Amino acid sequence: MVLLKLADTMSGGSVPILIGISQPMTLTSSRPEIAMTALEASGQRGDFPATAPAANPVFYRTYSRRTSSGRESWNEVSTRNLQGLQQLGKLRAEEVALMSRMQAEKKALPSGRWLWIGGTDWIEKAENFSGAYNCTSTNLVDWEAFGLMMDLAMMGCGTGAVIEPHLIDQLPVVRNPIKIVGVTDIGLTAAHQRQEQTTHSIENDNVLIKVGDTRRGWVDSYQLLLELCSDERFAGRTINVSIDLSDVRPVGETLKGFGGMANPVKLKDLYTRVARLLGKAVGRRLTSVECCLLIDEAAVTIVAGNIRRSAGMRQFSAEDLAAADAKENLWQQDADGNWRIDPEKDALRMANHTRVYHNRPSRSIVVEAVRKQFHSGEGAIQFAPEAIARSNADLLTTQELRQEFIGIYCDQGRDEAGRWLQTNHGPIDANELEHRLGRYGLNPCGEILGADFHCNLAEIHLNQIDPCDEDGQADAFKAAALSVACLLNHRFEVPRYRQSRAWDPIVGVSFTGLFDFFVHAFGTDWLRWWENGRPDTDEGRHFKQKEASFLIRWKKIVNETVWDYCDRHELRRPSRCTTVQPAGTKSLLTGAAPGWHPPKAQRFIRRITFRKNDPVAMACMDYGYTVVPSQSDKDEQGRLLDDPFDPRCSEWLVEIPTEVSWANLPGADAVNINNFSALAQFDFYMQVQSHYTAHNTSATIELREDEIESLGEALHQAIDNSEGYISAALLARFDANNATFPRLPFEPINANTFERLQAEVVNRRVRSNFFEALHSYDQGELMEAGPAGCDSDKCLLPLAKPGS
Repeated sequence: MVLLKLADTMSGGSVPILIGISQPMTLTSSRPEIAMTALEASGQRGDFPATAPAANPVFYRTYSRRTSSGRESWNEVSTRNLQGLQQLGKLRAEEVALMSRMQAEKKALPSGRWLWIGGTDWIEKAENFSGAYNCTSTNLVDWEAFGLMMDLAMMGCGTGAVIEPHLIDQLPVVRNPIKIVGVTDIGLTAAHQRQEQTTHSIENDNVLIKVGDTRRGWVDSYQLLLELCSDERFAGRTINVSIDLSDVRPVGETLKGFGGMANPVKLKDLYTRVARLLGKAVGRRLTSVECCLLIDEAAVTIVAGNIRRSAGMRQFSAEDLAAADAKENLWQQDADGNWRIDPEKDALRMANHTRVYHNRPSRSIVVEAVRKQFHSGEGAIQFAPEAIARSNADLLTTQELRQEFIGIYCDQGRDEAGRWLQTNHGPIDANELEHRLGRYGLNPCGEILGADFHCNLAEIHLNQIDPCDEDGQADAFKAAALSVACLLNHRFEVPRYRQSRAWDPIVGVSFTGLFDFFVHAFGTDWLRWWENGRPDTDEGRHFKQKEASFLIRWKKIVNETVWDYCDRHELRRPSRCTTVQPAGTKSLLTGAAPGWHPPKAQRFIRRITFRKNDPVAMACMDYGYTVVPSQSDKDEQGRLLDDPFDPRCSEWLVEIPTEVSWANLPGADAVNINNFSALAQFDFYMQVQSHYTAHNTSATIELREDEIESLGEALHQAIDNSEGYISAALLARFDANNATFPRLPFEPINANTFERLQAEVVNRRVRSNFFEALHSYDQGELMEAGPAGCDSDKCLLPLAKPGS
C-alpha cells in the first residue's frame, strides 16, 4: 500500500489516501536529466511498448510520412512535429525539453493531425492552417459554408455542421435549374501546363467551368455550382454547365505538399449529383436533409481521394422530423431478396446525425432515442443549454450560475437567456452575444463545443504513467497543454473562423488509458466493483473520491499551463481546456484502452484495415501477423473470401493478438468486462464529465436491449437535474445486434487462445525488425494521407442491415 496526498474535492486542500498497487508498475520514469537525449535514445527499434503490438502497423500506416530517404521513424516524426511546435509557439527551451521527453516516453502526444503534418513546409502556409486541426464546426448560413467544409475535409479535418432552421433560412433561394451537359476526362493536360485555379466563363445561359489542379480548385468548382443556382442574372432559366477536368491530375500522381496520392475517381460524378439535388429545390430554399446531402456528396468525393475516411457531425433541430428520419429505410431489398443501400441516401452515411434540444426533453423522448440508437445506431440527442452554459465558462464561473442560466434558457427561451447574460455580464457586443448563444456546435465525435470553431487536441497516455508518480502525471499534462496552446498563434484567413477564435479560442487536452490507469492504481477490487455495477456503497464512494481527486488535479494542471502560456504570449485565455476524445487510433501506439472506456476484453484479436497489397500490411505478414480479406470482400454466393490474394479481394484485415497491460494481475481474469452494465459505463462517464471535462466527453456506451429503459431514465435524470450531460453515442453490444458480423475490429479471446496465437505469430515471423520488413516492400507514394477526422470505435463497425 502507498500513501498519497490527493486533492480534497471539498476543501481544495489535500488528504492522505491509500492506493493499493496490486503489483509493481513497469512504466517509464520521469526524470528531467534525460530530457534532451530522449528522442535520440529511442532510435528505430523498440519505439513502442511491448503491450502495444498494433503500434508499428498503425504508426507507419497513419503518422509516418514518406521522405526522400524513406518512411519516417518515430524519432523523425517526433523531431519534425516538435520543431513545428517550437517555431509556431515560440516555446522556451525547458518547454521543448519537457515535450520532447514526454513524446519519447509516449506519455503525452500532440494531435494525430499534428503528428502527420506538423513541421512540414505545407502547414506553414496560411491557406493550409486548418490542416493542423482535428476537428471543426461550421454554421450553415451561406454557400461559402459548403465550400469551406469541403476544403476542411480535403485537409483531413472532421467537419461538424449546424443545420437548424434559423441558420439555413439564411441560404439563398434556388432559382435556376442546372444541367450538366458534359464532363471531360481527367488528366488530359500535361503536368507542366495545368492551371491551379478554377476559372469559368459565361455565354448567355452556358457556363464552362475549368477545374484547377489544386484542393482549392476542386472546392471552387463545387461552390460555383451552388452559387450559380441562385444567381439572379439567369432569372430562373436553365443553366447549361460544362465541366473541364483536363487539368486535374490523374489517379496515382503524388500530392507533394499534403502527402498521399491523387485519386479523383468520384470527381466526375460530383457535379451531376449536386445539380440533381439542387434541381429538386428550384423555387425554394434547401431543406435540412438536402443541405446534409450536399455536404456529404462532397465528402463521398473526398473519401475516394487521398483522405483515409471522412468524419462528420450534422446537428438538426429536435422538431425537424424529416432530418430525424433521414437515415430510415437506408437499405432497400430487390425482387430477389438482395439488400442494397438506397443510392439517393448513400451519402448520408458519411456523418453522424444529432437532434438538438433547446429545452429539457421528456423521459419518453429520451428513452425512445436510446431505443432507436440501440436498433439502428442513429437517433442521438444533444442537450444544448448545458453546452452553451459550459461554453460561457468565462462568464458563468460557478455551477450555481450555470444552473441559473440553463433554467432561464429552458423555461423562458433563448432570447431571454441572452438578455440575462447581457444584464448580468454585459455589456456584450450583439454579434458576440449571438456567437455565445450559438456555442453548442459539435465536432464529429462530440467532444468539443463551440461555434464556427477549429480545435486541436493533445492526448496523455495514462497507461504509460505510474499512479504513484504525481510529478510524472503533472509533466504529461503540462506537455499536452503546451502542445495545444501553441496552435492558438494561428491567424485564420477565413473571417468567420478568425473572428470565432478572437471571441472564443478553443483547445482540448484529452487523455486515453484512464481505465488502465485506475486498474493499476486501485487493483482488482475496483474491477469487481465495476462488474457489480459501480454501486453506491462505502467502498464505491471511496473509489469515486479517489477517481475524482485524480481528475480534478489533472484539470487544474491543464488550466494553469494553458492560461500561463496565453498570458505570457498575450493571447486570450480559452474558457475551457479539457475534454476526452475517442482516441481509438492513437491509443494503439501504447496499447491503451481508448479514452475513458474499458477495453473490449483482457485479451482480444484487433483487426486493422489496409488496402490490398499495402506495404505496411505486407510487412505485417513478414512480422508474423495473419492477413484476411475484409468483411466487404465476398464471392458470388455472398460468402466471405478467405484468401487475401484472391483477385476479388480489395481490402485486407491484419489480425493482431492483443493483451491489456493488467491482464495478468491476480484476479483480473475472473472479471467479465462484457458484463459491465450500461449504467456503470454511464456513471463512470459522468465522473469524467463532472470532474475533468470542460467541453464534452466523447462516449460510446454499449448496452443490451433490456438496459434501454434504465439507461434512458438515467440520461433523462442527468438532463433534468442539470448534472452536466450533453450528448453521448449509444451502441448495441457485440452479442446483441452486431453478433451477426464476422471479422469485427475486436474479437475477445481467452488467455490460452492468446498464448497460442502469440506463439504462432512468433513462429511465422521471418523478420524481427518491423521497420526493415516495411522497407523491403515500401515502393512508391502513400495512397492515403494522415489520420481520419474521427477516431471512435463506433465508426469502425459495419453498417447494420435491416433485421440483422
